[in-house]
Amino acid sequence: MKKIFLLLLMIFMVSGCGGESQDKTTAEPEKKSVEKAPASNSSAEKNFLVVYFSRTGEEYGLGNITKGNTAIVAEYIAKKTGADMFEVKPATPYPDAYEPCTEIAKQELESNARPALAKNIDNLAQYDTIFLGFPIWWGALPRVMMTFLEANDFSGKTIIPFCTHGGSGLASSEREIVDACPNAKVLSGLAIVGKTAQNDFPAAQKDVDSWLKDLGY
Repeated sequence: MKKIFLLLLMIFMVSGCGGESQDKTTAEPEKKSVEKAPASNSSAEKNFLVVYFSRTGEEYGLGNITKGNTAIVAEYIAKKTGADMFEVKPATPYPDAYEPCTEIAKQELESNARPALAKNIDNLAQYDTIFLGFPIWWGALPRVMMTFLEANDFSGKTIIPFCTHGGSGLASSEREIVDACPNAKVLSGLAIVGKTAQNDFPAAQKDVDSWLKDLGY
């Protein structure tokens, strides 16, 4: 009887060890898979570029500014994403004075002008995702940005617009980008009031952070 009791006890112990071993075997691959899974939009996987046009000088409601509204936002996006930067500059700079600048911008829009670039980018092909920044002028993209878009091939790339504005939001800019770059994927853009970028940057940062999070960056 004692031998039968000992035999039953040994069988029970072996069964218990087998169950513990099975739990570990099931859990191990799942743990390794989670550890190796990369972030879907990790900057280590993709080459990011922030392209922006920004203006300094006299600004409505702000006086003279030494760093453009869009430049402030562009630099923060580059810092957050680890992106490289390229500034779009016209061959002929816009006037520092506000009124003359707005008049030229209006004339360029009405004539659908394409102002010459001071310099074009020479390594766009190496980037997968382009954050595209600009101010809104007369409810549209500045024409110098249209020059840049049409001078380069964005096929297969992801374009993410952002702008600074005085109350119009993104206006027609997203549609213009889609029309100019039909073979690119254009994601939802971000609009930040110019005065916020200059005078309340923590609020602008919060908007950028939330936007990037929604995009998965």
